[in-house]
Amino acid sequence: MRILIFYQYFCTPNGSWSTRFYEFASRWTKQGYMVTVVTAPYEKSDIKATKFIEKQSVQGIDLIVINTPDSNRSSVFSRATNSLLFSLMACWYAITIKADVVIASSGPITIGIPALFAKIFRRKPLVFEIRDLWPGGGIEMGKIKSRFLIRAAYFFEKLLYHKADLVVACSEGQKNNIISRYPEIKCITIPHGGDLDLFDIGTLQHNGLDPKVKLFTHIGSLGFIHNCKLIIEAAIKIKEMKRDDEIRIVFIGEGAEKKSLEELKIKYDLKNVEFKGLMPKTELPYWVNASRATLFTTLNNEVQNTSCPNKIFDSFAAGVPIIQTTTGWIKTLIINEGCGINVLPDDATGLTNAIISVADNDTLHQNISGNAERVAKTLFNRDHLANYYLQEIKALIK
Repeated sequence: MRILIFYQYFCTPNGSWSTRFYEFASRWTKQGYMVTVVTAPYEKSDIKATKFIEKQSVQGIDLIVINTPDSNRSSVFSRATNSLLFSLMACWYAITIKADVVIASSGPITIGIPALFAKIFRRKPLVFEIRDLWPGGGIEMGKIKSRFLIRAAYFFEKLLYHKADLVVACSEGQKNNIISRYPEIKCITIPHGGDLDLFDIGTLQHNGLDPKVKLFTHIGSLGFIHNCKLIIEAAIKIKEMKRDDEIRIVFIGEGAEKKSLEELKIKYDLKNVEFKGLMPKTELPYWVNASRATLFTTLNNEVQNTSCPNKIFDSFAAGVPIIQTTTGWIKTLIINEGCGINVLPDDATGLTNAIISVADNDTLHQNISGNAERVAKTLFNRDHLANYYLQEIKALIK
């Protein structure tokens, strides 16, 4: 079986981005299946190119790298132009590469263009994967304002869903949103998983980390939607309570809000707050495993409450609980599985209290840590998820 994947942000553990399709595809190739990924360089990925079109191979996965680089720090126009150029070039491979099934993983939504080419002109079974709800997210954030563009975006979304033989959502929240609007399509949930082997480093501590200090980490982008200012507000309260010498908060990642967050650190003299920048995923376990808990904050809106962030699965894989502020499926997961603590959105006092509770209460910490490890090995086991995905693909071909 030959699987063709269109995904603009492919990354391996040597990069600082999601390794979802690296993990799935590497497992599929080990089982004897042929996997080709059409991708592009991304600021947070380790995949680079020196020519406009470059063929590479990673763990038996064939890569076709179209050199249309993307960065969160680029202008909206630049990012949109590169995404469109990538998708138009990818159309050539949609109609020329031999494949039994095609997977297109969004975002950006322009990845749907080569997906449609493969479906319409080659009549290949199509799996369309949703990582973030679109265009709902863009409209919610005010990035799409024109009535015409909103209508066009919803039309394109509907077209993709109906042309796809299978729609894969990365969270139950996303799936429920899609099915509520398009009940006639087939949609399943295949979440991100945790890299159990990568995070299996036992009790190893990172060099220079005082074992007496309780560490809390935020992993991932520092953008407007991530509402990391709430974590800074909690750090200020921790300092006011004179607990800043024993509770440390570390941000691992980059983003548009990083500079303003660093300015707040300086303004309030937060010596217990540190910014580490981008970090290869291979180095991440040394920080996550040493953490008392990881922190996940975001803006309180319907789309963000359906999000499926890689960071929480990395935390679970390390047996580390999360403290989070969403009110959707992740909140329900924590209530049902006890693998973290829920905090009300925009509640800096609640976040502060949760951090202190996990820092001080060893019994609480032990219980939610054990539950985090359990859900990583059961609900979010990458081996199980890769096999489930593969069976669904095989069903389409049959």
